[in-house]
Amino acid sequence: MKGDNFKMSIKSRWLGMPLLAAVLASGVGIACAHHYYRVYDPYYSDYHVWNNDEITYYHTWARENHYDEHRDFRSLPPDQQKAYWTWRHNHDDHDHH
Repeated sequence: MKGDNFKMSIKSRWLGMPLLAAVLASGVGIACAHHYYRVYDPYYSDYHVWNNDEITYYHTWARENHYDEHRDFRSLPPDQQKAYWTWRHNHDDHDHH
């Protein structure tokens, strides 16, 4: 009888591990979700939503101008930010809020 309980305990642990892994993985996915925010463009006096669309524009601009596309926009020097907003306003721009 004791042997059956021990076998059941081991079986329960092995069956529960994939479930635990799935729960932990889903929590990590939630923690890594992007947080969108509004960015004020002081050169054109408007706001942009910094979302996946804006990130795509930013990456394109950075590649075209030989900048690191993974550098956070907010850490760019003011002259580079201004260059981005100037470029941005000369390209498809339907997301002002």
